[in-house]
Parts: sequence; C-alpha cells; structure tokens
Amino acid sequence: MNRVYVCSCFGVTEQQVKQHAESGACTPRQIASACKAGTDCGSCVRRIQAILGRGACPRRELVDGGRPVLSELEGLEEAA
Repeated sequence: MNRVYVCSCFGVTEQQVKQHAESGACTPRQIASACKAGTDCGSCVRRIQAILGRGACPRRELVDGGRPVLSELEGLEEAA
C-alpha cells in the first residue's frame, strides 16, 4: 500500500484527511480536531488546505444552504 503522508509529525496520510473531509471536516482546524494534523510544526497546513480545496464541503451546503448563516440569526432575533 502506497501511503502519502500529509503530516509527518502525527503520521496522518492524505487518505485520512480525505476521510475526515468526507465526514464533514471543512477547514484545517476541523481536520486538526479530528486527527491532530497541523497542530505541531504546522508545515502541513497548506497541504491540508489544498486537499480540502479539491472537493466541496458537504456540511457547508447543508448548514447555510448557500446563504449567510447570520441572516437566519438576525431573523430569529427580530421574531423574538
């Protein structure tokens, strides 16, 4: 098996980052929370950003439906 390491500090592979992204991690910070990649020396953060940039974030589509989330919050405040 050919493993391409994204984060050598924690031994995180490109495939693992992609799996976390498919599970809903949309940002390098969310990837870091899932597997620690990017939290030590930081040299892999740009690579993680590149991997995340290749695909659409499934959660972002579900959360905001393509419009700013703050607009919904403002609407709630007005109704209260």
